[in-house]
Amino acid sequence: MIYRIEWKSIATYSYFDEIDFILLKWNEVEVQKFEDLVYDFLATLSKTPKLGIYKSEKDCYSLVISKQTTLYYKIIEEKSQIDLILFWNNSKNPDGLTKLL
Repeated sequence: MIYRIEWKSIATYSYFDEIDFILLKWNEVEVQKFEDLVYDFLATLSKTPKLGIYKSEKDCYSLVISKQTTLYYKIIEEKSQIDLILFWNNSKNPDGLTKLL
């Protein structure tokens, strides 16, 4: 079964925030690599939604998509849907993560 991917607003915002960070630190080539990596992961995730690690305290899954970035998401089984919650820059203070999840 293929799960539909639903981008929540904070996921969209945090995704573009990561792109801005990559562009400032590196260049457009690295941004393109990141975008390709994310969409490859999403294609795989849509087929195997439990690919990530379940975080019971946050009631969501986490999936490291690069050394710098972790994706947080929820699986909505009854809708065959994956809700993307947040793209998290792993270099940030983890206290901020708790507030966003």
